[in-house]
Amino acid sequence: MENMLKCAFIVLWVQLGWLRGEDRVEQSPQTLRTQEGDSLSLNCSRTVSSFRGLQWYRQDPGKGPELLFLLYSAGDEKQKERLRATLLKKGSSLHIEAPKPEDSATYLCAVQTQCSPGTCRLYPNPETAALE
Repeated sequence: MENMLKCAFIVLWVQLGWLRGEDRVEQSPQTLRTQEGDSLSLNCSRTVSSFRGLQWYRQDPGKGPELLFLLYSAGDEKQKERLRATLLKKGSSLHIEAPKPEDSATYLCAVQTQCSPGTCRLYPNPETAALE
C-alpha cells in the first residue's frame, strides 16, 4: 500500500496588469491529493487579448512569492529539478514529478498583459484553489 504524503498544495492565480472585461485567467484543479510516487499537474488557462508572458510562482507560508518559471511563447518549456512548466497557446501546465512533503506550498499562475489606460480593468479571482 502506498504511503499518503502529508502535504498540501494551494493554487491561486495572480493577475499582473489590467484586464479587459472579456479576459480571464483560471487555474485547476482546485483541490488535489497525491500519493508518494505519483506525479501531479496544475493547469492555468487564459483568454487574454494582449498576452505578454506567463509566470509560475511558489509561496511558502509566511514568505513572499518566489518566481519558478517565466514563459513567453507557446511551446516554451522549462524545468527545475522535479518541476516542469509548459506554455500552451491558451494556457500553461506545471508538472511536479514524485511530489514530496517539502513541495507543500501555494502555487500561483500569473499572466502579464498590456493595454491602454482606460481600456482595461482588474479582474478579481472568484475563488481560491487548495491542493492537499
